Amino acid sequence: MSGINALKPRTGIDSLMVYEPGRPLEEVAREHGLVPSDLVKLASNENNLGPSPKAVEAMKNAASKMHLYPDGGAFYLRNALAEKLNLSPDMLIFGNGSNELIEFLGHVFLQPGTNLVMSECAFIIYKLVADACGAETRMAPMQNFTHDLDRIASLVDENTRLVFVANPNNPTGTRVSNQDLKDFLDALPAHVLPVLDEAYVELLAPEDQPDSIDWVKNGRPLILLRTFSKTYGLAGLRLGYGIAQPELINWLGKFRQPFNVNAMAQAAAIAAIEDDAYVQETRTCIREGLAYFEKTCEEMNLETVPSSGNFLLIKTGKGRETFLALQKRGIIARPMDGYGLPEWLRFSVGLAHENKQAMDVLKELLS
Repeated sequence: MSGINALKPRTGIDSLMVYEPGRPLEEVAREHGLVPSDLVKLASNENNLGPSPKAVEAMKNAASKMHLYPDGGAFYLRNALAEKLNLSPDMLIFGNGSNELIEFLGHVFLQPGTNLVMSECAFIIYKLVADACGAETRMAPMQNFTHDLDRIASLVDENTRLVFVANPNNPTGTRVSNQDLKDFLDALPAHVLPVLDEAYVELLAPEDQPDSIDWVKNGRPLILLRTFSKTYGLAGLRLGYGIAQPELINWLGKFRQPFNVNAMAQAAAIAAIEDDAYVQETRTCIREGLAYFEKTCEEMNLETVPSSGNFLLIKTGKGRETFLALQKRGIIARPMDGYGLPEWLRFSVGLAHENKQAMDVLKELLS
């Protein structure tokens, strides 16, 4: 029998990066001899309120039907969300997280000789998908940790197929103004598809959110990516969705695997989108948590980046070293060296007592 060296993978497979997720509580506890229930995880921008109570009830009701395959077309979820967002059901596509939809975009638009344009310090998955498709990634430097839309536009050429703008942006938490975003989209060449990653947009007050759905409904070539992981607290179910014109949805659907969205996720999402009280509670929790982080960091003379997401960048000095020291004390944050920010850590907003515990430990370490 020949060894693994006899196999012939595609060219460049060894150079592809692997995404580094936040570490699970149980893994950190086991490594450091800690009790999982004593740990505070503020690493993955999760909603520590837990899922919407309505979603939990829906999941319980769906549990006895898990022997059945899910609705491959997500009919009831599609229609419920379309009604909620006031758009046509054929303008929606669902994925196993919005990450899967980014992969679909790569399959449809990227190949060797094409390029994708994004900002530095934006969600690294965009680049990983481009690399997997053999496409070039062009990164525009940020200005004050915020997308520099003029610099992004300057990198676009005849071979550009996708331009990604995460707004609010992960991991910096910043966002561009609604008018600047609209002007940027108006100026892009017709052969370029803009991708607005709006994973955190529902955390903004409704009056602060861009009119991006109306832009799509009015025929603009554009796709919006959204998720049930953040605002709705359903990260463990992996459910994202895209909003675009029906023809683009059809192109993406050619790469969707059967039953890519599980039945429990569909049931939970249908219930969650009607729980407006839970969404408002989430916004309040995030607003108060960010204010606490910022006030505490100011008292500690630590630089932060104003955030519109559910997380905050904090300049701690030796980021990876501080990250490891925090882990030993039961606090899981996110190091930012993979984004070219080795002096920074990202802290997700947790519950009030979790936020305090994290800042108390950070204060002790840095003092």
